Amino acid sequence: MSRLSRKFNVPDELANLYDFANSLDVRRFTHHGVQHPQSDELMEPRGLGAWLSERGLSRSGAKVTREMLGAALQLRTDIRVYLECDPAERRKNERVVGLLDEALERFPLIVQAGRDGFTLRACRDDALAGLSAVVAELYNGSTSGTLDRLKMCAAEECRRVFFDRSKPATRRWCMSTLCGNRMKTRAYRARRRAAD
Repeated sequence: MSRLSRKFNVPDELANLYDFANSLDVRRFTHHGVQHPQSDELMEPRGLGAWLSERGLSRSGAKVTREMLGAALQLRTDIRVYLECDPAERRKNERVVGLLDEALERFPLIVQAGRDGFTLRACRDDALAGLSAVVAELYNGSTSGTLDRLKMCAAEECRRVFFDRSKPATRRWCMSTLCGNRMKTRAYRARRRAAD
């Protein structure tokens, strides 16, 4: 679990998934006169290795190759596209589900029995085995219903993934005080211009 997932009260069972989806920061807005810098924590194999290690998801001595990085980036892209869909429409969108299925094939899981019940664990035994924890969170969240609360901000210049803690689960923006206000102000100005 990262500092950001704790700050925004993302449940532990979705924290790695949240962090993985947000390892790509495409926000492109100015706040208090400062342009938000875009970033990608997974730009190179070493970055992916560090990301996995920071979360306790890496195998000691396992090396991330360029090919592995490509598989991880495709998984992240397809997860973000899936989370961009309205939760009620996600499973109905055959194109999005098909792309995610293809990416998930590279991260197979097996069920393991233990003292505390059953858990999913990676079939892989390489540097990317840790991403299977992200895939397991995706599965567990879908079966418990908490995945429906993981959404992408509706603001085009943000696209940050957030956990919707509102009672009706109808939030559209990661932060109503930032993205919500900016979008509402923009809509208000557009209506004023149309009226003039």
